[in-house]
Amino acid sequence: MIDYKNHWDKVYSGNEINKLGWYEETPLLSLDLIKSCNLKKDATILDVGSGASTLIKNLINDSYSNIIALDISQVALDRAKQLLTPEEAEKVKWIVDDVTNPVNLNQLGSIDLWHDRTVLHFLIEENQQQGYLKTLKKIVRKEGHVIIAVFSLEGAKKCSGLDVKNYDHKMIEEYLGNEFKLLKHFPYLYKMPSGDIRPYVYTLFKRTNP
Repeated sequence: MIDYKNHWDKVYSGNEINKLGWYEETPLLSLDLIKSCNLKKDATILDVGSGASTLIKNLINDSYSNIIALDISQVALDRAKQLLTPEEAEKVKWIVDDVTNPVNLNQLGSIDLWHDRTVLHFLIEENQQQGYLKTLKKIVRKEGHVIIAVFSLEGAKKCSGLDVKNYDHKMIEEYLGNEFKLLKHFPYLYKMPSGDIRPYVYTLFKRTNP
């Protein structure tokens, strides 16, 4: 069994943030999807696998006030804080936890938005996938939104030395089940800092049943 915490600690310890294969200077697609949800500024937004994403700073700049950054790696979140001023970092709730088998996440109440760019596709074992889904269903409120972006069927088969599972929007829809309504989906060709192209699929869901 892979020690994911140790793996991601090493990845974030040994690389410059803006050279990581999933780095986005400005996460425009995620921001556009979040905007389309018409959330209140005090809505609870959970960024799953937040790592050293620039999304957090952009959400703060957009005046969202209830942001949670989740990652299995403490090193990743420490690096993420370096992208913010001390005052900005204090506005964020930082949680180190395994989304597939959480401890700290279980202390959260319900959330308004679940955002995941590039976590789900790393979960290749059935128990991991079911653990992720159980956590999602436990904390996303009715009428809440879910954004999931992963490698498409045409996308990479490995990333950061790990095998991945590829998806299309129908597979994600089936995975989440009939409690969630698919609102939007689209393919996206992401250009890595190295210049390589990686095909993604982006999806937006709304929870229609508790």
